[in-house]
Amino acid sequence: MELTVGAILEGKVKSITNFGAFIYLPEGRTGLVHISEVSSSFVNDIHEHLKEGQTVKVKVLSIDPNGKISLSIKRAAAPPPRTQTPRAESARRSEPPRPREPLTFEEKLKQFMSDSDSRIAGCRQYEHKTKSRRR
Repeated sequence: MELTVGAILEGKVKSITNFGAFIYLPEGRTGLVHISEVSSSFVNDIHEHLKEGQTVKVKVLSIDPNGKISLSIKRAAAPPPRTQTPRAESARRSEPPRPREPLTFEEKLKQFMSDSDSRIAGCRQYEHKTKSRRR
């Protein structure tokens, strides 16, 4: 069987790392499921979702020229159903969006200072990098 992008396969979890899980695929190949591709919800600890030796369905996302295979578990499964009550949906349709209240002077100043500090830090970091290159 030819391994192609978009194919959905079954594989076994070979090993688990902090950044993802290596999966045995058919024909003795191995691919990586990045931690962001394990579940549609946030994954803090991958061990809560996968165990070594577990059989999983994966979708082939990419195969690079060096033979590295990128996989996804969450894209191989059907998307999770949206949980929404009919009442909330009808209420949202009938209510116009609420306008935002204008920011107070103190809030605007705080926002300005925060933006300014982050820009200055970025400039200093750039300046430090260029000085070290000149030496």
